[in-house]
Amino acid sequence: MLTVENTTTWLNKFAEQIEQHQSYLSELDTPIGDGDHGGNMARGLAAVKTALATQPDDLTKLFQVTAMALISKVGGASGPLYGTAFLEMAKQSKTDTDLDVLLAAALAGIEKRGGATTGDKTLIDVWAPVVQAVQAGKLTQTVIDDAVASTKPMVAKKGRASYLGERSVGHLDPGAVSSGYLFTTLLATEGIL
Repeated sequence: MLTVENTTTWLNKFAEQIEQHQSYLSELDTPIGDGDHGGNMARGLAAVKTALATQPDDLTKLFQVTAMALISKVGGASGPLYGTAFLEMAKQSKTDTDLDVLLAAALAGIEKRGGATTGDKTLIDVWAPVVQAVQAGKLTQTVIDDAVASTKPMVAKKGRASYLGERSVGHLDPGAVSSGYLFTTLLATEGIL
C-alpha cells in the first residue's frame, strides 16, 4: 500500500539510481538521441528530492510536486512523459491509492501524451508489462529486466530514435532503461507491494 513515507522512499531511491547511472543513460541516448537523457533525468530527480524533503501532506500532493519538478527540469520528451505519469497518479490518488490503479492511470496518460504504444521502442514497452504484472500481483525483477531488454531488437517508431529507422535496432531505449530503474526501486521499497 502506498503511503507518503514509502512513496517518498521509493522516489528517493529512484533519484539515487538515476544519479548513479547518469552517464550510462546518456551513453545509451548518444547513438539514437541527443545524448542527454542521463543529465536531464538527474536534474529532474534532484528537483524531486528537493521537493519531497518538505514531506507533502498526502499522496496527491506528493505526486503533484513530483510531476511539476520533472516537467520543469527534465528536457526533451522525458519531462512531459514522466510528468504526465505522476500528474495522472495525482488525479487518480484523490479517489484510489491502489498501486495497480495508479500505475494504470499513469500508463494511460503516457500513451495519450506521447502517442506511442507497445512495440514502438519507448518507455511504454516497460510500463505496459510492469502494469500488467502489478495488476496480476506478479511483478518481479525478471519482468522488469525482460521489458527493458525487449527494446533492443525493436525499430524505433517514436521520438528522435525513429529518424534512424532500422539503425535504431541493437540499442536499448534510454527511457525504457530509466523506467526500469523506477520499477526496480519500487520493488526494493518495503511495504509498497
